Amino acid sequence: MTEIAHALRDTLLALTRIPSPIGEEAELCDHVEDRLASSLGGDAITRFHDSLIVHAVQRQNAPRIGLVGHLDTVRTEHDGPPRVEGNRLYGAGAADMKSGLAIMIELVERLDLQALPCDLTLIFYEREEGPFEENRLGPILDTHPDLHELDLAICLEPSDNQMQLGAMGSVHATLTFLGRTAHSARPWQGENALYKAAAFMRKLEQREPQDVELDGYVFREVMTPTIIQGGGPRNVVPGEADLNVNYRFAPGRTPEEAFAELRELAGDHCKIQATDLSPAGHPHVANPYVQHLMRCGVNGVRSKQAWTDVARFDAVGVPAVNLGPGTAAQAHQPNEYTELDHLAEGYAIFERFFTKKEGSPLY
Repeated sequence: MTEIAHALRDTLLALTRIPSPIGEEAELCDHVEDRLASSLGGDAITRFHDSLIVHAVQRQNAPRIGLVGHLDTVRTEHDGPPRVEGNRLYGAGAADMKSGLAIMIELVERLDLQALPCDLTLIFYEREEGPFEENRLGPILDTHPDLHELDLAICLEPSDNQMQLGAMGSVHATLTFLGRTAHSARPWQGENALYKAAAFMRKLEQREPQDVELDGYVFREVMTPTIIQGGGPRNVVPGEADLNVNYRFAPGRTPEEAFAELRELAGDHCKIQATDLSPAGHPHVANPYVQHLMRCGVNGVRSKQAWTDVARFDAVGVPAVNLGPGTAAQAHQPNEYTELDHLAEGYAIFERFFTKKEGSPLY
């Protein structure tokens, strides 16, 4: 194992040893702030609640690059403390996305920052794993408009070092189906709301995914029922049923437009209320910094069939992509782990991005 591989492993292990479930990121934020202050100085770091904006390199009239990672993890079950077994490091957030945070930290500590041809900003933020409106990256972008001037933001979400372009938008809506209660021994005297919900779910089941191609990459739109709630006493015909539907839509439309399509599909058979509206993000495949990153050894390129904060940057005019070392299939899993080989490979990709001069728009 090389020196950098050892360092990445140790940094990731230290990060996973600090619990940071959503809403409890303070201790991890303190740890990252203290570590980076020792190498960059405290003046380079701005604390925003339990998030950090780190100006690693400040250079006038130079390309502005942002590296972005969230501090929080989902709450999952683990058989023991964080540990290394063979080529795997186990721990909450090992894949999503403390492996990305480890690369961000090691890059700042190891690169010759004075020799970099660009302005470099790191954002460590909280509450990504919850509702769109509670995600702290939104207020950070609102209160720091200078971040809207980034030429490229790279979100280090787990992707097995594969570059993922764009982001699907996401609408969550509650559909409320109304019936009429009755005794379950005489159901003809009532109107079962669950049957009404089931009829709409059958409509969704029969609805084919819609493929949308943008700049040569396909985004697949889908509507999926995810939660149904209804009924009371077990011997009563339900008079009301709530159904959560998640609509994943392609870039090129607003969340409001996507919700309007879902509302039209629902028709007059139920009441409908949007509960979470998250915008989509464009792929920006022609961007010269994106093109340069593609040539730095990424493990393939594809569209992102999910939502990430790439979309938040797109909404303020900043091109963004998703590229991280975490083992994507392990995100949010019990006994989550990431492959240590991916860490070293991911670091090498970012090192080439910042230092490779041939064909680079940074120089």
